[in-house]
Amino acid sequence: MGANLKEVRERIASVNSTQQITKAMKMVSAAKLRKAQDAITRLRPYSQKLEEMMAKLLAGLEGDTSTVYNQKRNVDQVLMVIVTSNRGLCGAFNSNIIKAAVAKIESDYAEERNSGKLVLACIGKRGYDYFKNRYRKVKVVNDYVDLFSNLSFENVSNLTKLIMWRFEQEKYDVVDIVYGSFKNAGVQLPVVEQFLPVEVIQATEANENEDDFNADYIIEPSKEELVKEMVPTILQIQFQKCLLDTHAAEHAARMTAMDKATENANELLKDLKIHYNKARQESITGELLEIVAGADALSS
Repeated sequence: MGANLKEVRERIASVNSTQQITKAMKMVSAAKLRKAQDAITRLRPYSQKLEEMMAKLLAGLEGDTSTVYNQKRNVDQVLMVIVTSNRGLCGAFNSNIIKAAVAKIESDYAEERNSGKLVLACIGKRGYDYFKNRYRKVKVVNDYVDLFSNLSFENVSNLTKLIMWRFEQEKYDVVDIVYGSFKNAGVQLPVVEQFLPVEVIQATEANENEDDFNADYIIEPSKEELVKEMVPTILQIQFQKCLLDTHAAEHAARMTAMDKATENANELLKDLKIHYNKARQESITGELLEIVAGADALSS
């Protein structure tokens, strides 16, 4: 019985220690989340406004409105950018992003995967660790796996410009990005988006509501030149938004996971203390019975 009590005491001490760690991690994630959430909420309106401006300009153009970044080609080479976190302990956040990427590969790029024409660029160690040995013929790039260490616009733009340049040179025909979208502290959703070529559907949708989109701008030198300059900028901001979204979603998921772990530790502590008290009472009762039996033996 004594050994059982010692084992329960050790488990209680271990759970208490784990609970202190989960509380500390929750507080750290909450502090980081405030900063990350502020960054993405400040960028989103700017990004959405730029996309709206581009839609308005494309809606007002006549004739050939294509740019190098919205030219659709026969799909031969595919790049998929997979954005996950560097660390775990954030619930199903990373696994959901990975599942979304795998589903996209299996459904749309099975032929490119088998022929070695699919390239995976992993941002975040969790995604890289999963995919580096997943597919035998798929090239997994880890040059920017530590990009989360510096999410400044200048640093992220280096990768975005490289992707755009390789698309221009027809090294890739399609570029997709898979990331975690931050909705709120309790909701993070995996998202699969086509990064390149730019979908012309924005202009089509714009034409459906001419009152909102057919604004009469005075533009110098021309709308075509403005679109040519705007599209690369919008793409860079869009890529930055995806990374900031994932960054905020990661901390939100970790904060939620650590909060749940702390609650689970509380429940486990309650059960262990009840078990410990029962075992202790049994031990005391057993000792009393031994004393009484010894006293009866001596009196007889």
